[in-house]
Amino acid sequence: MPAPRPLPSAPASPRPRTGPRRALRTAALPLTAAAALGLSALAAAPASADPAPAEVSHYVALGDSFTAGPGIPEETDQNCSRSDRNYPTLTAASLSPAAFTDVSCSGATTEHMTGPQGSAPPQLDALDAGTDLVTLGVGGNDVGFAGIIARCVLLGGLDPSGEPCKDSYTSGGTDELAERVEETAPKIDAVLEGIAERSPQARVLVVGYPVILPDDGSNCHSTVPIAAGDAPWLRDTEKHLNTMLAERAEAHGAEYVDTYTGSVGHDLCKPADVRWIEPLEGVDADPVHPNAAGHEAMAGAVLGTAAPAPAPVPADLP
Repeated sequence: MPAPRPLPSAPASPRPRTGPRRALRTAALPLTAAAALGLSALAAAPASADPAPAEVSHYVALGDSFTAGPGIPEETDQNCSRSDRNYPTLTAASLSPAAFTDVSCSGATTEHMTGPQGSAPPQLDALDAGTDLVTLGVGGNDVGFAGIIARCVLLGGLDPSGEPCKDSYTSGGTDELAERVEETAPKIDAVLEGIAERSPQARVLVVGYPVILPDDGSNCHSTVPIAAGDAPWLRDTEKHLNTMLAERAEAHGAEYVDTYTGSVGHDLCKPADVRWIEPLEGVDADPVHPNAAGHEAMAGAVLGTAAPAPAPVPADLP
């Protein structure tokens, strides 16, 4: 089991990325305006409430590249392209757990939660009976994120005004991607069951995927050559994936972290100072992945879920 890392200090502003742009990795599918949350926000609520614990003993982060943060300096694990400015690290900096272990790895699928990924051991090996907070961001690679992007970009370049990628994935009379999402659901179930077996006292947060393409169904063909008719279909496929993750979380007594809603308007079609997802010519992170601002926002969503809601003010008070 990886040794827990000491609590990181709050990271400095990311340095501009230099060197050649990375090719699209086999990674997961998949806001900076997160409200600042201090330790006072995590203080115990009244006994009648069911708040998060005021202190976290051991926080473990599990997940794929949307958790690891590939392409965002500084890299802490070359094998997994894990950044020290990803949302787990930022979350840990705010929560101040006694111990923090981040085993997220680019390219991870649900299989790598219980099996090795190259030289990386199974991610669930990082859990133990003392783990009391777990974030899990996985499922996109089970659906085939990298291959979907590659096919849709290729076909979109040939038929920019049509829906060639959707046609190719539905040519058999059913939506192949919708089927993949449903086939991934029992795999998420198995991962959540494995977490519960290893860390029965842990609070588990299932983290969804942020917006990638514009939520209004538009596209930016000159930036990412996805066809006009494919853009809304791919958007709906991501929403289907997130809905499935939310349902599986609820079924297992875990909590779902919505990173999509708050990221609307920060998709890869937006200017560099607005987007939280990088386009194919990624500069501040790997292509079609969250950049540093995106991870700050995702950390805000995680913290917003992890912190207890403030106690209501009685109506008779001024």
